[in-house]
Amino acid sequence: MNNSASLPQVDPELFRSKVRACLLGGALGDALGYAVEFDSLDGIRSRFGAGGLTDFQQLQSPAPVSDDTQMTLYTVDGFVEVLQWANDGVGADETACLWLAYLRWLKTQGEALPANAPDQPARWIDGQEVLHHRRAPGNACISGLMTGEMGTRARPVNADSKGCGTVMRSAPFGLLPYVASDTVYKFSADGAALTHGHPSALHSAAVFSALIHDLLPAGSTLAGAASAAVQRAGASGVPELAERLEAALALAAEDRAGSREPSAERMKQVLGEGWTAEEALAIGLYAALASADAGTPQEHFRRAITLAVNHDGDSDSTASVAGNIVGVLYGLPALPDEWVQAIDARETVEQMADALIGVTVGQQR
Repeated sequence: MNNSASLPQVDPELFRSKVRACLLGGALGDALGYAVEFDSLDGIRSRFGAGGLTDFQQLQSPAPVSDDTQMTLYTVDGFVEVLQWANDGVGADETACLWLAYLRWLKTQGEALPANAPDQPARWIDGQEVLHHRRAPGNACISGLMTGEMGTRARPVNADSKGCGTVMRSAPFGLLPYVASDTVYKFSADGAALTHGHPSALHSAAVFSALIHDLLPAGSTLAGAASAAVQRAGASGVPELAERLEAALALAAEDRAGSREPSAERMKQVLGEGWTAEEALAIGLYAALASADAGTPQEHFRRAITLAVNHDGDSDSTASVAGNIVGVLYGLPALPDEWVQAIDARETVEQMADALIGVTVGQQR
């Protein structure tokens, strides 16, 4: 990674806070949403009351994370390996390292690697039993890896799939410091192509990663990052992605300007249910924007996650995206401590965040 003065610079202390909050925030949204991932809005309200699921106190503790957090952490581990090699003066292909990381994740799901797939020695993350649970992993993620072939944009696997399995794992691409946004975009699209081939899956992941990257510097704003995301979506050549993000910004602006409360029914009508990549990104971004008038970072985080969880659709992926966004926006002050303590993978998420910090800006001394 080139540490040129012309590339984005970061404040190390703020960066550490934002990395931890982005990864933990995504895990919190994932865990709360996973409890109702396959429930309708009526079903959620039937289980938890008219207000829906709004707090971990409504669930048994510890609340489990799903494949969204698992694959996010394996994305982190792929980059940690690349940077460990780089810090030792050895070049490594980042997309190949990600592929090997995802193949190791595949084994945690109880799958035997196909005969034509490369294997490699286990790394620290592979020994974390809390990640060895099969929690409704995305079909395209499994089938793409089970080909034993490394998918690329030129040679796609699952060429027609645009499921949200690319978006939900892609926040770590945006957490690379000292890297230009267009490089982040390329890395993320290439990483998405390992399992999905549809342009919307690739570019939705890349726009999301670039949005996270835009929120890393001190003084960055959610409105500015969202506007840049819409511009990137418009330039992507994927009409449905641009349309969904434009609709997300417009709906959030209407909700903040009007006297009505955000509506799950209206969100579904305008943005969809979150099963596809562009819908998951749009709902997560909408939830962050529509709740941006909250009085404190923690209130913003709680409201965004609640919006992203309570709807017909893929609640864990949409809430994971919202949690990544609001987490990186504020850093650790956004996260309610009692929520952080409520998830089963807290320690593993924190340790993987620290591993990424360690190979980028280093731990505090």
